[in-house]
Amino acid sequence: AQSVTQLDSQVSVSEGAPVLLRCNYSSSVPPYLFWYVQYPNQGLQLLLKYTSGTTLVKGINGFEAEFKKSETSFHLRKASAHVSDAAEYFCAVSDTVPETAGQLNTNLLRC
Repeated sequence: AQSVTQLDSQVSVSEGAPVLLRCNYSSSVPPYLFWYVQYPNQGLQLLLKYTSGTTLVKGINGFEAEFKKSETSFHLRKASAHVSDAAEYFCAVSDTVPETAGQLNTNLLRC
């Protein structure tokens, strides 16, 4: 079984400030990890994913996340927030197929 926990249900940041959305996972096998974003009145879109190899993953719009096995974390970061980043962000984990996200959790980011 696998699960994710997002530690901040809502995050408010000022324009230009750094963004950190925290995600911890639990998995009995090497995990595939995902971040999705849902902008207002739009569908989910994949922001980035970790499958194996390089632990620092760069995504769209300047976001990145680092897989830290020792901390069971996959926190999402951006150096400088923009008002257009205001959205819901979903962390997900899967232990099988990389294209299939397992349990979803959510952060709401307000800019």
